[in-house]
Amino acid sequence: MLQLLWRAVALANIFLFTTTGLQAQKVMQPKVTNAYWSKPYPPFRIAGNLYYVGTYDLACFLITTPKGNILINTGLANSAAQIKRNISMLGFKLADTKILLTTQAHYDHLGAMAAIKKITGAKMMIDAGDAAVLADGGASDYAMGGKGAMFAPLVADSLLHDNDTIRFGGVQLQLLHHPGHTKGSCSFLLKTSDAQKTYTVLIANMPSIVTDKNFNDIPAYPNIADDYAHTLHTMKKLSFDIWVASHASQFNLHSKHKPGDAYNPSAFMDRAGYDEQLADLQKEYEEHLSRR
Repeated sequence: MLQLLWRAVALANIFLFTTTGLQAQKVMQPKVTNAYWSKPYPPFRIAGNLYYVGTYDLACFLITTPKGNILINTGLANSAAQIKRNISMLGFKLADTKILLTTQAHYDHLGAMAAIKKITGAKMMIDAGDAAVLADGGASDYAMGGKGAMFAPLVADSLLHDNDTIRFGGVQLQLLHHPGHTKGSCSFLLKTSDAQKTYTVLIANMPSIVTDKNFNDIPAYPNIADDYAHTLHTMKKLSFDIWVASHASQFNLHSKHKPGDAYNPSAFMDRAGYDEQLADLQKEYEEHLSRR
C-alpha cells in the first residue's frame, strides 16, 4: 500500500513540475548527423508476436496481443509517420497501441512518443529513474541536458521498477533496471511463441557511455559508476534465446536480416554476439573509470 502511495505522489509531483513551466517550452531536437537514424527500413516479424517497426538504426518494437498492442521506442520526432506506416504494412493499426514503453529517455528513442500518445491514447509507462527527464523533455538529462527540451515533454501514466512485470493481453513483459546510459535505462524480457517453439526474448538497452566527463565530475549523477557496474554485472548473467537492442547496429540487424527475408527467429539467436558486445562495453567502462 505504501509503495502504491509513493508512486502516486511521485507521479503527482512530476505532473506539477511539468505543468508549471515546461509545457510551453520550445522543443529543440539536437541536430541529427547520422542519416541511418531517419532512413526507412521495412518492418518484419522477429519471433512470435514481436515485430521490428523502427528505422534503419533506431530500433522500435511492436508486441501484438488480442487486447491491443505494446510499442517500445519511437525514434526521432519525425518518425511517427514511419512507425505508423510500418505497423500498417504488417497488417496492424497504430490506433490499437495501448501501452507505450522506452528503453531510455533520449530524444532518439522517444522523440515521437508524445505525438503517438496523443494519436493513440495509449498508457505511457517508464522506468522511474527516467520519469523526470521524460517530463521535462530531456532538459535535466545528466549528460545532454541543460539546453532546454530536446523532445516533447510527457508525463508518465505509470512508473516501473526493477523486475516489475507488465501483464497485458496474455503477454508478460518484465522490466530490468539497467541504469548508467540514463538513470532509468532498462531492458525487457518476454516469452513469445510460434507454431514451432517458445522463445525467451531480451530487448536489451546496451550500457554504452554517453558522457565524456569523468564519472566523479558528474554531480547530477553521483552513483553513475556504481550503476554502470551493476548493469554490466547483471546483463552478463541473463538467460535468453533471442536478443535485440535499442539500436539495430548494436545487435547487427543488417547482417542477420535483409529486407524481404523469410521469417527466421534463429537469425537472432546470437549469444556470442551479445557477450562480445558486453565485453567491449566492460572495457569501455573500465577505461573511463581509470580516468579518476
